[in-house]
Amino acid sequence: MKSRRITNYLFGMILYALVFLAGLSAHAQTPLSSPSPTPKPSGTPTLERQFFKNILRDQKAIWTSPFHLQGRDARWLAPLGLGTAALIATDRRTGDEIGKSRKQLNASRIVSYAGAGYGAGSVAVTFYVFGRAKHDERARETGLLGAEALIDSAIVVTALKEITQRRRPLSGADRGDFFDGGSSFPSGHSIEAWALAAVIANEYHDRRWVQVSAYGIASAVSLSRFTGRQHYLSDVLVGSAAGYGIGRYVYRTHHRAKTDSGDEEESSRRSKLFPLIAPEYDRRTRDYGVALAWSF
Repeated sequence: MKSRRITNYLFGMILYALVFLAGLSAHAQTPLSSPSPTPKPSGTPTLERQFFKNILRDQKAIWTSPFHLQGRDARWLAPLGLGTAALIATDRRTGDEIGKSRKQLNASRIVSYAGAGYGAGSVAVTFYVFGRAKHDERARETGLLGAEALIDSAIVVTALKEITQRRRPLSGADRGDFFDGGSSFPSGHSIEAWALAAVIANEYHDRRWVQVSAYGIASAVSLSRFTGRQHYLSDVLVGSAAGYGIGRYVYRTHHRAKTDSGDEEESSRRSKLFPLIAPEYDRRTRDYGVALAWSF
């Protein structure tokens, strides 16, 4: 009887966690109305002054997101739920299999540093300091919103860990068990790496290499937590999804900075295969012509 109550409680907690993550995904996947926001009105408090207030607002939006789901959100909830359930069912097997190899442990430990609080935090601080020193508003905002997303994700992952209390892969016979004093679900490194990556990638949406680098590093950090035998695959999946949702939400809600130059965003929307064609006419010589311009 006790085992059945624990199983029912576990199912309820996992179901709420999936709905919670689907809510974040719904926030994250809602398209921006305009890639370039309007300039900040004079007298509007700076992001620095609004930093802690914004975090409080974020937390309210994050934790109430399951109550704002709509029918179309099933397209995110269904694959996320099925994927998480499948991974939880096979976590012990996959965890034990990766545990048979020790060659990747050192590399996994080194890669995971990028997702630690001090690693991701130092990246956000670097963006902010560089932006202030060089008067680069986009870099400054990236640092601020990156730090905000990291704090939001830290609060969320701490609460979820306390609720689920899942044992880590190296916890012996009780490994993988929920509500048993552990701290495995979800992965903290994954949620922080993806939260920061989402902010950076969205801030630099016109720089493909920045996006690839940000998401590539976040993916490497997440996988390193599994190959390093610190987390199960379901821990990594849920942490990554939550981090992406939080980072995307923070950017969409608080983004203010313009692109580095007025023509940069228009240039980013041009095709790199076909030129911009514009007619030209010189009144003095009465010459007609066509101007071609490529964006590289």
